[in-house]
Amino acid sequence: MILAHLRSALGAAWRQIAPSPSVLAEPEAHLRSIFDTAPDALIVIDERGAIQAFSAAAERMFGWSAAEVLGCKVDVLMPQPFRGEHSGYVERYLNTGERRIIGIGRIVVGERKDGSTFPLELAVGEVRSERGRLFTGFIRDISERQYAQARLQELQSELIHVSRLTALGEMASALAHELNQPLGAIANYLSGARKLLGQASGVEASAIEALDKAADQALRAGEIIKRLRDFLSRGESQRQPERVSKFTREACALALVGAKERDVRVSYSFDPAADCVLVDRVPIQQVVVNLVRNALDAMEGCARRELSVSSRLGEGSMAVLSVADSGAGVSADAAERLFQPFVTTKSDGMGVGLSISRTIVEAHGGRIWTEPNQGGGAVFHFTMMLAPQTEASAHGE
Repeated sequence: MILAHLRSALGAAWRQIAPSPSVLAEPEAHLRSIFDTAPDALIVIDERGAIQAFSAAAERMFGWSAAEVLGCKVDVLMPQPFRGEHSGYVERYLNTGERRIIGIGRIVVGERKDGSTFPLELAVGEVRSERGRLFTGFIRDISERQYAQARLQELQSELIHVSRLTALGEMASALAHELNQPLGAIANYLSGARKLLGQASGVEASAIEALDKAADQALRAGEIIKRLRDFLSRGESQRQPERVSKFTREACALALVGAKERDVRVSYSFDPAADCVLVDRVPIQQVVVNLVRNALDAMEGCARRELSVSSRLGEGSMAVLSVADSGAGVSADAAERLFQPFVTTKSDGMGVGLSISRTIVEAHGGRIWTEPNQGGGAVFHFTMMLAPQTEASAHGE
């Protein structure tokens, strides 16, 4: 009965993988092979909710062996409150025929043998026979996908936070520059007034003292602003030797969530000679995430969607990391202004991502630029300082 149901549920896949008469002669064995080797978990239950088949992938996913769960209610694989509600769902479907998950699929929560829970994507198929109904659940653990999405959102939040701080810093720096001039003028005028009063007779000593204090405070305000500008321009970072290939792949894994569904081909090429650099890993990863996400957006709607991430030795003691796409490209006029604040080629963009990326790269002693991709699209490059060999060895590189 189970194999009959599998034959129906996997019929389309069966026709694709077993077209020859010699293979069709042994359908049961091949369907069993599919059931045993499918990367996603397969679980067959009857209309009472009792487990009739439990694939090897299901054993790995839930921690139960098939022998332990065969004949048990499938709700043993669910946490509360879903465990207590499942029988009602099945009964309602059998009575009304209303489909809420069969043939539709949804994201639900599963429970392992050890009691831990995890998110899973569930699709259910149904087949009817003279012995009753059987339901097959096709289950995929999406823990890593959700973690990657959450980490991407976290990085994006950090990038937004950094962008706000950078915008605030640039505003404060500009304001400080503008205020320094009138403060200097105030100090000079007060100093001149003090000299004039000092030459006059009958002037109260307290008036001269007040002018001296006012001049001192104007100079103090100017010094505070100077220190603020120095702090904003210097910034704070903790640089250490890092592997380009490692932190770039980590950043790309986050930035490329959903890329497979967008039919994007991704390739990597890392030069071992340029693999160890001296950086603050988190902000540099934010630069990579920003460039990769921009590349994905640039290829939206293009017939050819190819993304290439590579590294090489640059001039001097620098490594170059490049992100190339096959999108619409960047015009020469836009390229000149692209890294300025609030300049964007996106209809819904804010124009801060590349400006912040430039600030981060320049704070690391590098530079960032773009040029046309020879195959169409654009290439974004940025440089990082190579780590001295002694430091790399000290960090186990």
